[in-house]
Amino acid sequence: MAAHWLSPSLNRLLFAVKYSSFQSRCCAGHCYAHYSTVSSPSEKTFDKILIANRGEIACRVIKTCRKMGIQTVAVHSDVDSSAVHVKMADEAVCVGPAPTNKSYLNMDAIMEAVRATGAQAVHPGYGFLSENKEFAKRLAAENVAFIGPDTHAIMAMGDKIESKLIAKAAAVNTIPGYDGVVKTAEEAVTISQQIGYPVMIKASAGGGGKGMRIAWNDNETREGFRFSSQEAASSFGDDRLLIEKFIDNPRHIEIQVLADKHGNALWLNERECSIQRRNQKVVEEAPSTFLDPETRRAMGEQAVKLAKAVQYSSAGTVEFLVDSKKNFYFLEMNTRLQVEHPITECITGLDLVEQMIRVAKGYHLKYKQEDIPINGWAIESRVYAEDPYKSFGLPSVGRLSQYQEPLNLSNVRVDSGIQEGSDISIYYDPMISKLVTYGATRAEALSKMEDALDNYVIRGVTHNIALLREIITHPRFISGDITTNFLPEVYPEGFTGLQLGADSRRELLACAAALHITAQLRSQRLLGDLRVSSAPVELSRWDLVVELEEGKHSVEVTKSANVYTVEVDGEQVEVSGLWNLASPLLPLSINGTHRMLQCLSRDASGRIDLQYKGTSFKIRVLSKLAAQLNSYMPEKVPEDTSSLLRSPMPGTVVAVSVKPGDTVAEGQEICVIEAMKMQNSLTAARGAKVKSVHCKAGETVGEGDLLVELE
Repeated sequence: MAAHWLSPSLNRLLFAVKYSSFQSRCCAGHCYAHYSTVSSPSEKTFDKILIANRGEIACRVIKTCRKMGIQTVAVHSDVDSSAVHVKMADEAVCVGPAPTNKSYLNMDAIMEAVRATGAQAVHPGYGFLSENKEFAKRLAAENVAFIGPDTHAIMAMGDKIESKLIAKAAAVNTIPGYDGVVKTAEEAVTISQQIGYPVMIKASAGGGGKGMRIAWNDNETREGFRFSSQEAASSFGDDRLLIEKFIDNPRHIEIQVLADKHGNALWLNERECSIQRRNQKVVEEAPSTFLDPETRRAMGEQAVKLAKAVQYSSAGTVEFLVDSKKNFYFLEMNTRLQVEHPITECITGLDLVEQMIRVAKGYHLKYKQEDIPINGWAIESRVYAEDPYKSFGLPSVGRLSQYQEPLNLSNVRVDSGIQEGSDISIYYDPMISKLVTYGATRAEALSKMEDALDNYVIRGVTHNIALLREIITHPRFISGDITTNFLPEVYPEGFTGLQLGADSRRELLACAAALHITAQLRSQRLLGDLRVSSAPVELSRWDLVVELEEGKHSVEVTKSANVYTVEVDGEQVEVSGLWNLASPLLPLSINGTHRMLQCLSRDASGRIDLQYKGTSFKIRVLSKLAAQLNSYMPEKVPEDTSSLLRSPMPGTVVAVSVKPGDTVAEGQEICVIEAMKMQNSLTAARGAKVKSVHCKAGETVGEGDLLVELE
């Protein structure tokens, strides 16, 4: 067969047609009003927009541009040449190699792409250059519109010290703290003692949880100063720090604002963002269960006052910390589109990207404050390529060997920038997607989220579906009793996945037994005939032993049509389904209750890896005879790894604090690994002498790589 070559532009066109049709059918067809764009033909904006970003936010901007009849230009690094956002755009330009400072932060390359393509405007998304005043200035100098606020607002709100002073002057509630720049670790200790512990050390130019540390004593202040300044320099090119009083047990609630260039500004209600790990959001919702109409209005009005104080134009977010008595304090203003903007779009029906484009062109806002509704409830789960069993989520890398979004469900929106075959690399944020569910009530939105997480198929990388599902089904979350300390309070020893109760355990054991028998029966048949002509008539009863979490359970299975009756621990469980073993999803009915399981793997020895209620369980199903014989097999003694320090994640070695022959104490820092711009200190698990060091600063390491060996 002859090979056919398609030009990159034709390839993008074919992909765009296919992708656009799929997305509109799955998103718009199943949602109430996740967001709407009805552009007026007389309202001319831009002919071509360049998106200075990548991944899901670049795809998100392209979708709105397409609906508005605007051509798009994607920029990409060399490793992103086949990325989804590149295929979706009308044009694409490579702006450098994989490291962000040589590609997505390379202003010279992006400015050249703007000139070469004739783009009239640039949408920066979030992160990268979205809050870079120099980038906005360079665009303005070449008469290219920056789809965001003017440079003076970026400058004022981009510096946490200046923004706090402006907020005070605008009569916005602020957190007690030191208003100047902290220059040394010892100065940080002195200031912290004056403010009173605990304190929050954070990057002046920071955002996204990077460059932030909580300190409860002098030693933690010194360590926090060091790590925060290093992270700030790495992420933002600015190592300046400030210190504030840490509000214990706060809620993180933010107000979405929208303003035009004519002095009009609105607040578009709030988003509850209190579920966090390492100061980064994991689950968000709109509206908040905590705010009453009076507090909501007061926060909204202060957010608008701050926006007007800096002559803000575009979409932006004013973040607050709220204590248990509903006192609220200004935290920071993000002068860009937020990651979690979809939930605001769900409850208001507004397309925030469309509004940003209109404002950038100079149009007045279409709406007044009384026009902004709260319709229903929306929940967003950030799906990451992370291992949730390590510090609630350390990055994972790999290729998505199988990927299926739950868009077959109603009222589900998935903002993603990947597809089956995409690579999750060490160079960029490990986010896979933003999974959003919508309902008339919070209970309905949460029920939809539970189903969506169970139906989400992700293979090839470790992901955080188990953590997300446990959060949204936890009684404290359901009741709305949450703070930014939710995860460490609920899981003080770290996340360990679903803890099986008696009923859940029986369900899981019954499903594994039924799946094992289904696979056995299928393997006996070939093209509709018995593989061995002398084989006995198909059995309808089996005695099995199922091993789960070090426990062994004798089960009895009987089959009638597609229904299995499994006796486990003296209780009967009925399991039925279509039993399509080729599908990654197993829709089953267990005692009349619908459950969606996923068979992650299975082999001929009876080992099955089942995803049940989000958590993966390793199970082994054996016949009674096989179980008896297996008891004679010698047990494998696990390797003693207490003397080995291995990398818990892929990343770059920033510093090595020891050398062979050194003596280290328990808890002493051995080395620092940076992953996705976050620095992680690795410490000694016990006091010992350093035998050998297998890494050095600047090296890239993989998960599990040996770093240091102790005697």
